[in-house]
Amino acid sequence: MGELALELKGLRKSYGSRVVLDGIDLAVERGTILGYIGPNGAGKSTTVKILCGLLPDFEGDVRVLGLDPRADALAVKRKIGYVPENAILFEQLTVAEFLLLVGRLHALDDGLTKRRSERFLELFELSERLGARIATLSKGMRQKVLLTSALLHDPELVVLDEPLSGLDVNATILVKELIHALAQSGKTVFYCSHVMDVVERVCDRIAILDGGKLVALGTFEELQQAQGGGSLERIFAQLTSEGGQAEKAQALLEALRTS
Repeated sequence: MGELALELKGLRKSYGSRVVLDGIDLAVERGTILGYIGPNGAGKSTTVKILCGLLPDFEGDVRVLGLDPRADALAVKRKIGYVPENAILFEQLTVAEFLLLVGRLHALDDGLTKRRSERFLELFELSERLGARIATLSKGMRQKVLLTSALLHDPELVVLDEPLSGLDVNATILVKELIHALAQSGKTVFYCSHVMDVVERVCDRIAILDGGKLVALGTFEELQQAQGGGSLERIFAQLTSEGGQAEKAQALLEALRTS
């Protein structure tokens, strides 16, 4: 195994009596695109917050780019780019003002921030909105701004939580190509999504979480071999649900017919 970007050993997190993460062991090499998937409530968001240094109260050992996020949370944040599923942006700032703020938080030269911002937004076909207030942007436009802000400081680890949300087809294709390019340049991508076909095609390895436990880990081909073939969607359903989805769909339709 090469140099590790992420290493989790016996990671546990509870909220009172409710166990959210129950002994996660995971190692991710640098330059890898890891798909981290699971049903709602499986513990994905909690894992992400721990990796990003946002949640220091946990059990076990975690290393992010060799750093302990409990002891060196600020150092971790300097090295990662994070795109949360539901970001709260500064609505009254213009796009340019927001990106300048992000650049200054990362101690970037204002000129460098401006050049990188303009280039990213040009490629995202959003150059004309640099002077627009964030409050006026559509969801897809906000997502492009968020992706730009996460990559401005050239992070070593990129954490993406539903990064394609709200994007049009062309922007989606661009982001998927960007993810591959990041990995090829030696960066690590931690990719959370419910879009199984994208995870299947984009990720080098896939970790499936259910009930706070890691129930499967491997390449898509390895998961197929272990589960008897099929799509990632089918494998995911086998490992994380009781099945009978078609029957449940029919039952939902029947419920509509009740008076």
